[in-house]
Amino acid sequence: MFDTTADLAADRARYDRATAHLDAPLALVDLEAFDSNADDLVRRGGGKPIRVATKSVRCRGLLERVLARNGFAGVLSFTLAESLWLARSGIDDVLLAYPSADRAAFAELAADPKLAAAVTVMVDDPAQLALIDAARDGGEQEIRVCLELDTSLRRFGGRVRVGARRSPLHSPTQLADVARSVSRRKGFRLVGLMAYEGHVAGVGDAAPGNRLRTRGVRLMQSAAKRELAARRAAAVHAVRHVVPDLEFVNGGGTGSVQHTAAEDAVTEIAAGSGLFLPRLFDHYTSFSGRPAALFALPVVRRPGVGVVTVLGGGYPASGAPGRDRLPQPYLPRGLRYDRQEAAGEVQTPLLGPPADDLLVGDKVWFRHAKAGELCERFAELHLVEGDRVTGSLPTYRGEGRTFL
Repeated sequence: MFDTTADLAADRARYDRATAHLDAPLALVDLEAFDSNADDLVRRGGGKPIRVATKSVRCRGLLERVLARNGFAGVLSFTLAESLWLARSGIDDVLLAYPSADRAAFAELAADPKLAAAVTVMVDDPAQLALIDAARDGGEQEIRVCLELDTSLRRFGGRVRVGARRSPLHSPTQLADVARSVSRRKGFRLVGLMAYEGHVAGVGDAAPGNRLRTRGVRLMQSAAKRELAARRAAAVHAVRHVVPDLEFVNGGGTGSVQHTAAEDAVTEIAAGSGLFLPRLFDHYTSFSGRPAALFALPVVRRPGVGVVTVLGGGYPASGAPGRDRLPQPYLPRGLRYDRQEAAGEVQTPLLGPPADDLLVGDKVWFRHAKAGELCERFAELHLVEGDRVTGSLPTYRGEGRTFL
């Protein structure tokens, strides 16, 4: 849940003072909130290391900051080109969370001993192994491989499915078959297994004002956790029968850290969104946190009573379109979108009594719906401690890296 003990008026005053010398649009990270959220992830991990999901951070300096803390180890990347860049930057444990078809990057990986030792790629189909081999371009380095287990909950013979469509490997037998394919193929080494339960980790179980949905989500997640814990343990057993020295089993996500960490078969937990705590993570009963990443837009018009217009704002998050994918007007409290316009490409009208207290040039603070996607809009993140900006860090975009 959103930490309701926060004094939002005081936070707004702090952020306004800290950035008084900066023109909006701008983005900031509240380092006290960021570090507090990191501590909470470690606590919920119960001694199992947290692997940081880079797609939820997309700022190399913040990745380095959190990896320097006890309880964090390695990153979970989202493209192969990003993986190689992070490995060259000094991160020595990079797990690519998604299969890749980047032939040029595979050629780099296969030709460089340092990269091959640091990066593990994701596979769920022998055809992906063939693509990698065809891309080697003479490179002979052994490629580290992780298999992904489909975590979706299936009922009625598969006619009902809850969960993301990711890996085709749903059963322990299917996973073991591909494990044997990897083991028999020269130039590859199977080192890990990943199983991301997005329908548990990424779906809030406390829908505001909707008891029926809340009850339905909780029943679904309870059934999904029981089913997956048994199937994941069986899958790990089946894969270890093929590869006894498997290095890691990765699972979880911000919303399910403590539940996944309780499974004996899991050795590490993936999480990243919990560091920034975007608005999609406000409605969980299993944990609370503090919003750490915000962006500000300047008031540029006052069209009438109870209305202001800010510059820009059309920063929707990925996923099924809906109002929950829009940024949240956060500070001052009480502002809302015009239903006919919502968040616009170059301007956004905002309605509500607080609008009458805002002057042209004032800042309105927003929270993004998801975590790292905010960094695709800004070149730098201003670091706030107390009521001062104490530094800034380039985002991936600010370093000229747009991987997707």
